[in-house]
Amino acid sequence: MKLRSALLAATVLAVPAIALPTLAKAQPISGLYVGAGAGYDYQPTQKLTGAPGGLGGSRAYYKGSVSGSASVGYGLGNGLRFEVEGIYLRATNKQLKPGYIAPKYDFHGYTQKYGAFVNGLYDIDVGIPYFYPYVGAGVGYLWTNRNGSSADSAGITSMTNTEGSFAYQGIAGFSVPIPPAPGLSLTAEYHYIGTTQKDSYNGTYKGVPASYTFGPGVNQTVMLGLRYAFNTPSPPPPPPAPVMAPAPAPARTYLVFFDWDKYNLTPRAKEIIAEAAQNSTHVQYTQIQVNGYTDTSGTPSYNLGLSIRRAKSVQAQLIADGVPASAISIAGYGETHLLVPTGPGVREPQNRRVEIIIK
Repeated sequence: MKLRSALLAATVLAVPAIALPTLAKAQPISGLYVGAGAGYDYQPTQKLTGAPGGLGGSRAYYKGSVSGSASVGYGLGNGLRFEVEGIYLRATNKQLKPGYIAPKYDFHGYTQKYGAFVNGLYDIDVGIPYFYPYVGAGVGYLWTNRNGSSADSAGITSMTNTEGSFAYQGIAGFSVPIPPAPGLSLTAEYHYIGTTQKDSYNGTYKGVPASYTFGPGVNQTVMLGLRYAFNTPSPPPPPPAPVMAPAPAPARTYLVFFDWDKYNLTPRAKEIIAEAAQNSTHVQYTQIQVNGYTDTSGTPSYNLGLSIRRAKSVQAQLIADGVPASAISIAGYGETHLLVPTGPGVREPQNRRVEIIIK
């Protein structure tokens, strides 16, 4: 038992040191925290190393019972944290068995252990939201109390005392943060707890004072609890809703028509240009395009020059009506982009035009 316990203690103490270089980044706990938990305690068989009446070497069997703990700790912000933990363990006596072929004796009463540990733990971020496993180990001191233990059929009418022993423990668990309460987490833990010394108890054997000695004991317990870290910052407020940019205003288009083979402005054309110039002062524009066109009569090269002359004529009138020259761009497209599709050599009035486009 001593060798096995020593190997286990060395293993659990070495786990954090081995894991630290390779584990993922840790859950950031910085500063003071407190925790508490309760659960189920299981105590495996324990050897009765010294007892009268041939009971030495018997095995004591137990039934599971309750456990509880409370802790105060400090996190370093890099995954490591240290704590002082108070713990309580209780197991119900079940049977005494002197040997494999010997009869089993009913074992009454209970055993309870209580004490304190200094623990070192490491929280792990495994990349799963709201799930942080952790491992740790601790050393401390436990008192074991037997009160009213008896096995009448074996001749043990009482067994009472409290014994203390140095103890160790290995811890594995995980925490689940509770988002509505920053700093508060649910915890689930497994503890493997062992003592290093034998325990001796006063009692009677068939009415005569006697002494009973048990070998070092082991407890395994699972606890659910809560932990609260005081310095956990509140989550940042949600970002403001994006402000949608207003849709650009639709372009406004004005059509100015010309007589055949002309680029001078008619009175009606001047009215339309004045209207366009006036409306440009009521909107936020980025550009005013002036595009000239012709019908299909005439040669393409002639028509291209005529469309440019028409565009320049409209540009000049816009400037005269108060539109800045820097805001106007002109282009001539000749007989391309017909408003009314026709064949070549057709004098179509709708195609002899200039488009004023306010963007």
